[in-house]
Amino acid sequence: MNSLVDDRDVAFLLAEVHDLPALSALPYFADHSRETFELTIDSVRKVARDVCFPAYRPMDAAPPSLEGGAVKVHPEMHRILPRLVDLGLIAATRPYEVGGGQLPSSVFALATLYLMAANLSAYAYLGLTTGAARLIESFGNEALKQRYLEPMYSGRWLGTMALTEPQAGSSLADVATKATPVAGADHHLVTGTKIFISGGDQDLTENIVHLTLARIEGAPPGTKGVSLFAIPKRRPEGEALVDNDCTTSGVFHKIGWRGLPSIALTFGDRRDCHGYLVGAPHQGLRQMFQMMNEARLMVGLNAVATASVAYREALRYAEERPQGRALGDRDPSRPQIAIMGHADVRRMLLRQKAIIEGGLCLLIQASRYQDLAEASPDPDERARSSRLLDLLTPVAKSFPAEWGFEANTLAVQVHGGYGYTSEYLPEAWWRDQKLNTIHEGTTGIQSLDLLGRKVMLDGGEALRLLGAEVDATLGRARDAGVEEVWCRSLEEALGLVAALTAQLGKRGLEGDLEGMLLHSVDYLQLFSIVVVAWQWLEMAAAARRGLARGPLGSAFYEGKLCAAQYWIKTELPRVPALATLCREGEDSYARMASDWF
Repeated sequence: MNSLVDDRDVAFLLAEVHDLPALSALPYFADHSRETFELTIDSVRKVARDVCFPAYRPMDAAPPSLEGGAVKVHPEMHRILPRLVDLGLIAATRPYEVGGGQLPSSVFALATLYLMAANLSAYAYLGLTTGAARLIESFGNEALKQRYLEPMYSGRWLGTMALTEPQAGSSLADVATKATPVAGADHHLVTGTKIFISGGDQDLTENIVHLTLARIEGAPPGTKGVSLFAIPKRRPEGEALVDNDCTTSGVFHKIGWRGLPSIALTFGDRRDCHGYLVGAPHQGLRQMFQMMNEARLMVGLNAVATASVAYREALRYAEERPQGRALGDRDPSRPQIAIMGHADVRRMLLRQKAIIEGGLCLLIQASRYQDLAEASPDPDERARSSRLLDLLTPVAKSFPAEWGFEANTLAVQVHGGYGYTSEYLPEAWWRDQKLNTIHEGTTGIQSLDLLGRKVMLDGGEALRLLGAEVDATLGRARDAGVEEVWCRSLEEALGLVAALTAQLGKRGLEGDLEGMLLHSVDYLQLFSIVVVAWQWLEMAAAARRGLARGPLGSAFYEGKLCAAQYWIKTELPRVPALATLCREGEDSYARMASDWF
């Protein structure tokens, strides 16, 4: 059976790289320990492998359907959801007072990685619900919290985010869904249409709560006039749930993520859709960014998981598939060797390993910053960690998605002709992976966020903090005996990023915003390469320490060092060329007239 994720790598990140058990020293996590962390991961791993993974292929083959105006999901989900709810996953990271388990987000990420690798659609129902309920927990009034938190965190009701509209796409300034105040009532009447609403309808639970962006009548134009509403599919009235005029008007037919319905949702066909304001009016986009940023980390983790499960399949195939003979062996009577023996297959596998394990290490680093930003008793540590988390979020979303798609393509390639058939699973994971480059903000949007906002805020303070983090890693790497040339390569690349960022920032301050952002995707790419090299150097230091303890596990540690070498030697040299594109403002696509295409 496919192992989904490398268990040894999970243990390595937990204890040897990021020292997540140390989080138990924080008062918020004081009830936890390494033992409870490992028990959580073990419990989730078992359900992922035994329950979720066997259902993946059937759910991919028979996606949800719209029948009589309602969405019917695959029967396997009716068996899976209670198992996931019983694990307490929806509220695992939330405070005890709302029924949560106060588990660190970093540990939770390592656990749910298995679920995403096993059946990403199945887990998405829970992840979306957590994000939606957290918005109500963070910004809702007491009445909303009393009404919605318990049923959502307990899994009796599920939740979604409803942002995208047909005419607006990713441009949330153009949201047109309308909310009309009702005199003397606790609700607005909402009308409008949303599209691409993941999990927006299903027959798993008695209710679904849509956290929705809408514009109150008379609100100012643009993002400053957008408000956040909780809109249940069935609104509570006394002890009953009554229809709330939320209609599924269509189900999109997707090439991947086929176990999770994506729907078109219409509010207020009968002018009877009640929406309940969450937080202050006209603050909806700022509030929704909480869920969007959490979702971006979830997408990054999904991308790592989807690449991981395909890599594990390719690795197994390469070890078992006989084909050809070693170079120089021309004796046809000799047995064929496994394709793992061919250098190009090892190249493809090593590239997948470098992408997946580098991306996962980055996501656990970001999640650890999230833990510190929310739970550290030191306000300076909270502020520092929050800045670093904000800076890394565009990278933690886009790197695993973009490079992960390449990793999935390589997994198909390792399978050769069989990889191009549906008899083998890599093609299905390849289809799943593509969505991760699109939803929760495309790579282009992430690049504008990184270069246009994150690295420039407060005079580049977050970038300076990142530099200090890298310096600390360099110190640990040198102490552990990591090759000096690797350390110098990372130092030089980081210095180049700092100089380039200052130059582009100056260009923006002088009014040339288009010139500053013209190559934002290239900037995101080079920034990602450097950040992942930082993570690989951190893992190389831990691997050197592991080897110094003795021969036990030496193959694992040597593999880490080989992958670190690969990333630093093959990817870091690309940074100067990408920086030149950004610096010189190569303008081919800027000046390309539409009729020239």
